[in-house]
Amino acid sequence: MKKETRTPKTASLRFEKEYFAAGCRVIIGMDEAGRGPLAGPVAAGAVALPLHRDDLPKVLKGARDSKEMNALQRLAADVTIKEIALSWGIGHSSALEIDDSGIICATKLAMRRALCDALERHPVAPDCLFLDYLPWPEQQDYPVCSIVKGDQLSLSIACASIIAKVWRDKYMTALDDRFPEYGFAQNKGYGTQAHLNALGRLGPCEYHRASFKPVRDLLSARTA
Repeated sequence: MKKETRTPKTASLRFEKEYFAAGCRVIIGMDEAGRGPLAGPVAAGAVALPLHRDDLPKVLKGARDSKEMNALQRLAADVTIKEIALSWGIGHSSALEIDDSGIICATKLAMRRALCDALERHPVAPDCLFLDYLPWPEQQDYPVCSIVKGDQLSLSIACASIIAKVWRDKYMTALDDRFPEYGFAQNKGYGTQAHLNALGRLGPCEYHRASFKPVRDLLSARTA
């Protein structure tokens, strides 16, 4: 019996179509990657899709929440997104900035940098920003639409999540060359058991988030 293959789901354009019909021609979707790891930066992506194209669902087939895609799927989508986007940008906040201001503020800083990168890369005049749930009242330059489960319900946000994830994964893989003992190429800074074991043996490096458990607990124990 032939095994049935399922077509990968593609994030919806429902919200984009509603806003486009209301006159919004340039919508920049934004999302982050790496809020939860114990090490490395938090990254943000910004993507303005050509919403006038009727073939977007076909061209970006399978693009969805980056966490639901494997590495090869994300890499392929990353190339396509950057080829067809009106503009795109990447921003990040370092582990030190996360420790200094907290993960929420650092995430918003990364988003601001991603937006600036997109506007510098190819100047566009956004009519609206689409965010994945995170409120951003401090952003007063453009109207903001915060969408619950946005990386599933908005293709623009999903594409932003993909390019942010691809950038951050590459960053952590490169960091593994300097600190191979922590296994960053495999765990991308997340608290796997192997990563926790290495932390216990070696202590944190300069790219670990000192304000995150269990890094904070480990540092407290060593200074007690």
